[in-house]
Amino acid sequence: MLESSAARTLARGCAVLALVVAGTAGCDSDGSGPAAAKSTTLKLITGVKSDPFYITMACAAQEQAKKRGVKLTVDGSAQWDVAVQRPIVDSVAATRPDGLLISPVDTAALTPSLAQLQSAGTKVVLVDTTVSDSSIGVSRISSDNEAGGRTAAKALAGLMGDKGSAIVISVKPGVSTTDARIKGFTEEMKTGHPAITLLPVLYDNDLPATAASQIQATLAAHPDLGGVFAGNTNTAQGVATGLQAAGRQGKVKVAAFDAEPDEVTALKSGTLDILVAQDPAGIGAQGVDQAIAAIEKKEVSAQIGTTMVAITKANMDDPAVSKYIYKEAC
Repeated sequence: MLESSAARTLARGCAVLALVVAGTAGCDSDGSGPAAAKSTTLKLITGVKSDPFYITMACAAQEQAKKRGVKLTVDGSAQWDVAVQRPIVDSVAATRPDGLLISPVDTAALTPSLAQLQSAGTKVVLVDTTVSDSSIGVSRISSDNEAGGRTAAKALAGLMGDKGSAIVISVKPGVSTTDARIKGFTEEMKTGHPAITLLPVLYDNDLPATAASQIQATLAAHPDLGGVFAGNTNTAQGVATGLQAAGRQGKVKVAAFDAEPDEVTALKSGTLDILVAQDPAGIGAQGVDQAIAAIEKKEVSAQIGTTMVAITKANMDDPAVSKYIYKEAC
């Protein structure tokens, strides 16, 4: 009884102290010691806030933060543009969060801002995309995008019967994830499927309308076009639209990255043939865990690769596969 009474007294003392000393470490619920996580603040800056990939990531990060008892707020760029993301990074830096999860939209341009954040004590975790400077980020969490590109190439070549021409349409040069996908795709095509002619890569600046125009122009110039690799969701949407407008839906085979709702609809209709789905939920949840580990001075994993799954019309209803389809809202 004495022990219990003492514990209650200590717990009350901790509660009072936590109210008086705002922003400092509190006490565990049993009054036994520090619980720094209770005052921990995390920020997540996504690549494009309206993109279901990043919505799925943010939902999982928020859920994990709630489980871990930390505060997480989310922001993101309206479009994939350094000029749009940099002010968000600078605004977050002014709040001096304990941890920042970020999907940088360029491999170099945001490095000075992120280095300044790190110097000020914020633990930076790179989620999905990265920067070239290896000193940035206590952890980097993403898919093996080169492997995903190779997977897409193998599947597409099979659908094309290993003949004809193929083209890659992607976002823009200098994005770590899509650059790696293109690298894996082109290397696999050149070494494993030399009978397929690869056309020069086109970039649509993440605009579906541009991708639609590009695929129609490519069809006009290359009637033997047999396959397209769409580097991300918006590109896939544009390619699907362009093929439908040209009356080539189902005739030109398409492999696309991601598994967003519009892409799944296109897969069902036969406009897209294979989706290489990532695990944005896993990236978001692990990002929170790694940030907290760094803040609490615990062991951190410098590199984490997450699962990717090939989704086709034949397997899309399998629960083990369908769980990787992205969300439009939490």
